[in-house]
Amino acid sequence: MNTTNLKKNDPNYPSALQQYLGKDAPDTITAIGNLDILHKNPTSLFCSTKSPGDLIVKTYDIAQILRDAGITVISGFHSPMERECLTILLRGAQPVIICPARSINNMRINKEYKKPLKDDRLLFLSPFDENQRRISAKRANYRNLFVTALSAVIFVAHAEPSSKTEELCRQIISWQKPIYTFESDYNKNLIKMGARPVNMDNVSEWGMILG
Repeated sequence: MNTTNLKKNDPNYPSALQQYLGKDAPDTITAIGNLDILHKNPTSLFCSTKSPGDLIVKTYDIAQILRDAGITVISGFHSPMERECLTILLRGAQPVIICPARSINNMRINKEYKKPLKDDRLLFLSPFDENQRRISAKRANYRNLFVTALSAVIFVAHAEPSSKTEELCRQIISWQKPIYTFESDYNKNLIKMGARPVNMDNVSEWGMILG
């Protein structure tokens, strides 16, 4: 697949990256797919690898609601839960943005992605250059900031106290972006810092929230 490089002076370069990341905004981002998806006010989805069982089931429910409501979802889709959510989302017709924690230059496109790409409902996006081909913890952390900067709404299923995900949530709160999580004893740390308890009946409205 052909890649497109967007530099900071490109009109398609998302202004939100400079707004929220400042000097840490990438000089260039690489894209594969439909760039129009960038303007869809995406909701980001974060699901920790280790999460309580009842929250896992509810997270899959959230993914189905987002899919059926036609809401654009952005994520690294790296953890097992996130990959399951991606499978659910790709069964729908709404746009999806996948942000790997590495370069996407010369990336092999898996079979399940070819039709969504052909249908212009899938976009791969990366802030990493062709020399950054390996996933690392540092790149994953930056990728998560990149994803949240592009998001109008952020959903975090669970974040362990003192974890990197909790640290990310603190950054999101400082940006005054809307962040949601499940109301649960397991998520008291997130709600205490300012995350909003998710209302399953209102998830379908997230697509109307502007960042």
